[in-house]
Amino acid sequence: MGRRARDRRRQQQQRQERGGGAGGDQAVRDRGWAGGYPEIVKENELFERYYRELGIVPAGEWDDFMAALREPLPATLRITGYRSHAKEILHCLKEKYFRELQDLEVDGQKVEMPQSLSWYPEELAWHTNLSRKILRKSPQLEKFHQFLVSETECGNISRQEAVSMIPPLLLNVNPHHKILDMCAAPGSKTAQLIEMLHADMNVPFPKGFVIANDVDNKRCYLLVHQAKRLNSPCIMVVNHDASSIPNLQIDVDGRKEVLFYDRILCDVPCSGDGTMRKNIDVWKKWTTQNSLQLHGLQLRIATRGVEQLAEGGRMVYSTCSLNPIENEAVIASLLEKSQGALELADVSSELPGLKRMPGITNWKVMLKDGQWFEEWKDVPSNRQTQIRPTMFPIKDEEKLKAMNLERCLRILPHHQNTGGFFVAVLIKKSPMPWNKRQPKVTSFKRAKMLTFNNVSGIFLKAYVIENNSDTEQSKKEGVCGPPPSKKMKLFGFKEDPFVFLPEDDPLFLPIQKFYALDPSFPKMNLLTRTQEGKKRQLYMVSKELRNVLLNNSEKMKVINTGIKVWSRNSDGEQFGCAFRLAQEGIYTLYPFIHARIINVCIEDVKILLTQENPFLSKFSSETQKKVKDMAMGSIVLKYDPDPEKRDDLQCPIVLCGWQGKTSLRAFVPKNERLHYLRMMGVEVFKAKRKEEESESKTEEEVQHRLAQTEEGMDVEDKECDLVTKMETGNCWREGWTISLMRKG
Repeated sequence: MGRRARDRRRQQQQRQERGGGAGGDQAVRDRGWAGGYPEIVKENELFERYYRELGIVPAGEWDDFMAALREPLPATLRITGYRSHAKEILHCLKEKYFRELQDLEVDGQKVEMPQSLSWYPEELAWHTNLSRKILRKSPQLEKFHQFLVSETECGNISRQEAVSMIPPLLLNVNPHHKILDMCAAPGSKTAQLIEMLHADMNVPFPKGFVIANDVDNKRCYLLVHQAKRLNSPCIMVVNHDASSIPNLQIDVDGRKEVLFYDRILCDVPCSGDGTMRKNIDVWKKWTTQNSLQLHGLQLRIATRGVEQLAEGGRMVYSTCSLNPIENEAVIASLLEKSQGALELADVSSELPGLKRMPGITNWKVMLKDGQWFEEWKDVPSNRQTQIRPTMFPIKDEEKLKAMNLERCLRILPHHQNTGGFFVAVLIKKSPMPWNKRQPKVTSFKRAKMLTFNNVSGIFLKAYVIENNSDTEQSKKEGVCGPPPSKKMKLFGFKEDPFVFLPEDDPLFLPIQKFYALDPSFPKMNLLTRTQEGKKRQLYMVSKELRNVLLNNSEKMKVINTGIKVWSRNSDGEQFGCAFRLAQEGIYTLYPFIHARIINVCIEDVKILLTQENPFLSKFSSETQKKVKDMAMGSIVLKYDPDPEKRDDLQCPIVLCGWQGKTSLRAFVPKNERLHYLRMMGVEVFKAKRKEEESESKTEEEVQHRLAQTEEGMDVEDKECDLVTKMETGNCWREGWTISLMRKG
């Protein structure tokens, strides 16, 4: 028995001795204790005084506002929108699982039906008040629970707070946009952005891409885990301080140019008082000091964002805070410094159905001791390190009116049963005044550049790396213009290099021949994670991300990029190709493959997904004929729906398989198998395992895995180890559980 368990048992015995058994326990609970732990009281006098005075809540709604903050937050799910089977998942949810919940009662209480978010397009987002405890009390609810968990692991459903879905929608992303997500972890918004890039599933390589950044190395691996579920070749995860993220270069017709982004998501770190409904610790920890300390960082990150935004581009600034010091004050300061280069977009007509409050134009600053200040001139000198001029509203009425701060939007929890949130959409009309001359690439033997940053009022140094005549790449090295970035610090896992396959690499020829790849196949976009020895995996990126990688290898700390398309299989060498297809990348590869494709009927698909290694004799005669004349090895199994058979699955399926001498099998991860079977109407529910089995991986085993040799590990292994340690029983403790072990 663990120490904590012994302590709890001893405390329980002591309570029984003092209070006389069960009655004593009730007395203890009445005093605010349960299980030996104090219950958090959802009261904070300073919070109420502060927001009452600021008047962000409409008159007469204060009691409703506070009552909503004290209620648990509904669980919210979002169906991955770009997948061709999103409609099938929605149909499955509504016609099967939701229908089973109708008129269902648990412990005498009628189960509340899930509701779609009225403002989210195409009914792809839903919220429910079902708790984890209720989900486990009914077989029908347990089926629903397992469906959610399994589909989440496949990437078909994402658990995401409702208000968190707003910023990506207001970015208005198109598939050709170059996007920067500045503070991306844990990655739910990043996933939305990837979906938008792949709006047309018939285009395997959209021209746009997402660079997802986070300052925390460990959280970057959580970000990788989230992004990889969507199997996109257009995502790169990097590890930098967002306030000093470096300027990147790309090659444009043989010349290097600075990369400017069409869309930037700037969801900055904040005090989080809009999350009180799910993070109840905020009730006792909230103080105005948190906002005062974060304001400067938020302004620096937002400033760095607009500097890297292309003219005509759109940046969304957002926080999960209600505090104007973190919201309107940051936006007003940014607009003032921009001198007309930025404007707030009017998004009042976007997302119809979303209830919102306009931004405010007047607010005050309060210290944690309750002292108020209305203007900067009132702040005593000994407080001027805590309070800065940018925290106060603009006093010039003409300037204030031109800013249109009312175009910001604030979401209040009691209006639509959500968390609290703030969003501002900025359009860049011209270069920032301190960047009137756009950064240009220069080339020096060795130089030191000293620049003055007008925004922060400090000198910044940038060093140009000395040219090395030994390599052609180093000859092209240069430096980007102001503002230069901080020197990158390496920490966390040591990442393997990204090595693109040379055009004449003998590895590719047998692959090309075996699968009859189309001449248009972009083989230059293939990369590996090893410089020496046998290449175990082949990954692929879009040509735009290849451009970024090749021109910025010394500037960026890249955590992960690319999608796995082939895996080495030594058994395949005897059949002419040492690499088998990987399911993760099959939808990207399929348009270029002209050989080894077998079209199968729906009954064949069911056999492939329910049996481990079925004999050929179990398949339809048509499939047996096609396989008969085909050499052994990796194959593509394709199902095309029959429009006349409306009861069958109406979305195409592409699976990776292996043809043996007497059998045919599918190489598909377990959760994807369950997903496809559900879509075909096959019952895949199994009785819940014992809780002890789900928790069998002990802390010692986790530590042992983390202690494995890092240099020999794939990034999937590193990501899985950290995600398992960080997230199991954390992100999902509010309603669902999820297994985050490695798939496939």
